[in-house]
Amino acid sequence: MTGQGGTLVLDSEGLSKVALDDRRVMSLVRGAQDEDMRVVASVLTLIEAHHRRVNQPRFDWVVSRLVVEPVSEAIGRKAMALLKDAGLHGHKYAIDAVVAATALQARRPAMILTSDPEDLELLCGRDIRIVKV
Repeated sequence: MTGQGGTLVLDSEGLSKVALDDRRVMSLVRGAQDEDMRVVASVLTLIEAHHRRVNQPRFDWVVSRLVVEPVSEAIGRKAMALLKDAGLHGHKYAIDAVVAATALQARRPAMILTSDPEDLELLCGRDIRIVKV
């Protein structure tokens, strides 16, 4: 997939729902793929979404079909700036800030699938479409 159509970013709930084959979320992912969008998740999202009850083979299969974005220094610095601008603390919002920074640096249009739209809207502003899942 070339990703010429933009980027769909999964937060931990988005990733979890893909791993559970949630009908609505899978429809959004398939629609994004049909539009030639890259489907990505931060490596931190993988860590956040993983727990001992995860079906490991399914999780591994799902992750193999994503673009896993590393947390570079540039992403980290962007996340810090987003936290500062939003008046939020990294202790509670670090992963959300990394997800937001990942989306903001991605090919547009970009969309985030999240269970926490309020915090991500605060971090991303109007630049990224936020979809509650």
